[in-house]
Amino acid sequence: MSRTELEYTRVGRGLKASQLDELPQLWNVLRGDMSFVGPRPIRPRFFEQLAGELPAYWQRLVVRPGLTGFAQVRRGYETSMAEKLAHDLEWIADRSVRLYLRTLFATALRVSRQTLHI
Repeated sequence: MSRTELEYTRVGRGLKASQLDELPQLWNVLRGDMSFVGPRPIRPRFFEQLAGELPAYWQRLVVRPGLTGFAQVRRGYETSMAEKLAHDLEWIADRSVRLYLRTLFATALRVSRQTLHI
């Protein structure tokens, strides 16, 4: 079942609203392909388009993509790609254990709030 099909079911809408639909990506974290925190992964065709529009976009590749990211915690889905890139680049430049843990904690709070409001 595709992600779009899941969003049309009651369960799928609930998973999407609570962001629990991201849980299968834990496998990618365990394999080492992703991190818990980092710029959100993007499909290659969108990457090529955005790299053409935003020259610094390729810099997101210097770190592993993450389940959650600085841009997602600070903003949300409705934020422009240029704004998300600015937050991603800030995270890449300033990344530290403290910032990593703060981002994880902020994500946990956000997911728990969204889960309780379903």
